[in-house]
Amino acid sequence: MSLELKKAIEQISKDKGLDRDMLVSTLEEAVRTSVIRKYGDDLDVEVHYSDDTGDIEVFQFKFVVEEVENPLTQISLEDARQHDPSIQLDDEMGFRLKVEDLGRIAAQSAKQVIIQRMRDAEQEQVFNEFKDRVGEIVSGMIQRRDKGGWVINLGRTEALLAKEEQIPREHYKRNDRIQALIIDVRREGRGPQVIVSRSHRDYMAALFRREVPEVDDGAVQIMGVARDPGSRAKVAVLSRERDIDPVGACVGVRGSRIQNIVQELHGERIDIVVWSPDIATYARNALAPAVVSRITVDEASNLLEVTVPDDQLTNAIGRKGQNVKLAAKLLGWKIDIFTESRYNESNASGRGLEQVASVAEIAVDRLMDAGFRSLEDLREASDGELAEKLELNAARIADLRAAVNFLSPVVDGEAAEAEEE
Repeated sequence: MSLELKKAIEQISKDKGLDRDMLVSTLEEAVRTSVIRKYGDDLDVEVHYSDDTGDIEVFQFKFVVEEVENPLTQISLEDARQHDPSIQLDDEMGFRLKVEDLGRIAAQSAKQVIIQRMRDAEQEQVFNEFKDRVGEIVSGMIQRRDKGGWVINLGRTEALLAKEEQIPREHYKRNDRIQALIIDVRREGRGPQVIVSRSHRDYMAALFRREVPEVDDGAVQIMGVARDPGSRAKVAVLSRERDIDPVGACVGVRGSRIQNIVQELHGERIDIVVWSPDIATYARNALAPAVVSRITVDEASNLLEVTVPDDQLTNAIGRKGQNVKLAAKLLGWKIDIFTESRYNESNASGRGLEQVASVAEIAVDRLMDAGFRSLEDLREASDGELAEKLELNAARIADLRAAVNFLSPVVDGEAAEAEEE
């Protein structure tokens, strides 16, 4: 029996990857629990496992007294001296118990405790291993569908690829080999729950670290990722070394590196964007392939007003607004797109409004707050609207209309010239 126990500990330690000392400690504690359960909490026992023989030794300790009140914890001086003539009162004496005397129920209890402790230890080991691997790509086999997504067999444990972490329009079936990024490891009653993702932006960054040595060693740094999973993504990069082209490094010879990533993501289109500390320059790069005419930066509103040639509007916005949405997500700014024609019209109208405000001696902000944003708005407004919204008397309204009529031809002419250009 002792040799079988020794072999069992060695085998479990090897197969489960569990620490041998932890298994021995668990075994000792399990036996001690069973002894206490059978004889009572008053019993003072120690359990020791012998590495040499594989035997489990249980020792019961009793105090030497003149008159015994509790035979589980005490022994008389007369009885004690039959075992050790030199024993004295108040000394503590140990006696070896036979483990076989624990009985069938106690032995079964010990077995259950051992199994549970081993399971707990294994789960704790798995948790500690995988919590340190958050942000790492793992490979596994699709095992089954779960109500929350797909369960993936990682060997040591299982992972969950939740529905919201999947790439849209990707389909899986049992035994498919799949890669994903560990994004979280949670403690749960059934054991550690590893959560993985294929749609997370960090998954793309991890793929670049794997495929591009310059990214892995820090020579090229990924500054941001914006994804529409399965469709399109933008990745901002920065070179930390002058002689390294960050875009070329990420694309690879004949596109070999970027193609490996695209294939792993089943055709997701990837734009490599050069990062810049200047937000206007960064925005121009992020909106590629569209050509940008000018960018106005409104830091107070965290807004970029971008003007593009009329024939570049489609490129700038992208299919279903995808290009501008990804650029805005990458930059962390709101982006408004204007064509040159619309910009010129708005600019001419704005200049006209400022001139009218000056001639009529009314603050332009007052006109804007009242909802008058162009000369056309003022021209179409009734005297009653002007009086109510701007709090003007009849004479001031007449001055305002005279200014509008005088300046309208000039402003309209400027707008026409801008369109011809």
